[in-house]
Amino acid sequence: MASALSDNYRFLARYNGWMNQRLQAACDALSDEERKRERGAFFGSLHRTLNHIVVGDQVWLRRFAQCGSDHGVTFPSLTAAVLDLPPGSQLGTVLFDDWPALCAKREQLDAAIVSWVADMPEGYPQFTMTYANTKGVQRAHPAWQAMTHFFNHQTHHRGQATTLLMQAGVDVGVTDLIALV
Repeated sequence: MASALSDNYRFLARYNGWMNQRLQAACDALSDEERKRERGAFFGSLHRTLNHIVVGDQVWLRRFAQCGSDHGVTFPSLTAAVLDLPPGSQLGTVLFDDWPALCAKREQLDAAIVSWVADMPEGYPQFTMTYANTKGVQRAHPAWQAMTHFFNHQTHHRGQATTLLMQAGVDVGVTDLIALV
C-alpha cells in the first residue's frame, strides 16, 4: 500500500505543476489590473487567490519537512529558500504584489514539490505528523491525511481561479487530472 500512496502523491505533484503552468499562462493574458480586480472570491482577486495557494503550500511544506526531520528524514528540496515564509504571514497575506515574482515562486515551489515526493521514503505517508495548526491547536495524524489535504487544497483554489479567469474572459481549457494519463 505504501508504494501506491507514494505513486499517487507523485502523480498529484505532476498534476499540480502542470495545472499551475496552465493557470500562469492563462493569467498572463490578463493585465495586472485585471488579475488584481476584486471579483468577490474568497480571497477577492485572482492575484490574491494565487498568493494564498503559495502561502498554504509553504505552511504545509514546512510541516512536511518537520515531519521528515522528526522521523530522521531530510528533504534536500525543502530548502530555506523554498520555505521562506515571512514571520507573521497569514493565509491571506499577499507575499508577492509583483506578478513575475509570484510566478517565479510558484515555479520554485512546484519543482520542490515534485522533488520532495520523489525523495520521499515509502513509509513517509504513514509517519505521524505533529504540528500546531494556524489557530495554535495541536494536531497529530498520519502524514498521508495532510498530504491529501495539501493537494486537495491546491485543486480547490485552482478551481476558484479558473472560475475567476472565465469571468474575465479567459478559458484555461482542460483541467481534469485524467488528462495526464
